Amino acid sequence: MSTPSAPAGHSRHFTDRLPSLAEVSPLIALVLTCAFLISQNSRFLSFQNLSLILQQTMVVAVIAIGQTLIVLTADIDLSCGMVVAFGSIIMTKFAVTLGVPPIVAILCGIAASTLFGALNGVLITRIKLPAFIVTLGTLNIAFALTQIYSNAESVSNLPDAIMFFGNTFRVGPAEVTYGTVLTLLMYLATWFVLRDTGPGRHLYALGNNVEAARLMGLSSQKILLSITAVVLGGTSLLADEDRSSAHCSAR
Repeated sequence: MSTPSAPAGHSRHFTDRLPSLAEVSPLIALVLTCAFLISQNSRFLSFQNLSLILQQTMVVAVIAIGQTLIVLTADIDLSCGMVVAFGSIIMTKFAVTLGVPPIVAILCGIAASTLFGALNGVLITRIKLPAFIVTLGTLNIAFALTQIYSNAESVSNLPDAIMFFGNTFRVGPAEVTYGTVLTLLMYLATWFVLRDTGPGRHLYALGNNVEAARLMGLSSQKILLSITAVVLGGTSLLADEDRSSAHCSAR
């Protein structure tokens, strides 16, 4: 007597839940790279080395959060890196050269980063220009303003408040910066918002089908404008803090 086989619909449902090769290929590449590095140096997996890697990548990691939200809406932002540099130079110049209190200088950095995000959002959503062209233009604008205002020079002697995230605490044999902890907390918060909240699901809906999202009552213009202005402005400013702190911890 032959044993009953599982229903075809059940097997198809299980296979549909498996990630595609395109989805797991970055993870496979990362695992292979780590395996090669471990074979070359046994200290690669040491806690101290992993902590150092996190410190060196936390700036890009924070920017990637904002960029991820943009990509989920089927758009792209090429200017986020230079917006970080511009917000950083505003924050540090105001605090050091102009003698502005650190908290006010940080708020000015937030305003500068948010202004660029709002400019991108208005040009994309209201004037209907392509995101690639808009953000490529604002990238060059942010670069020029950064070079002009900073005279192509770095800023030193920053206040302790701005350098806070570069401070470290000891975990076992390694020193971990507060900026690393902030970065990990931001990733957890972003994961929760995208997975378990309505606004997070709205981003997926907008990226999958703009017209379907509109018929559901979602305003694509409001979502895109809020993402480019508020979210990218905020993550750029946090990246500014981590960027300044990274220089501090490097010294």
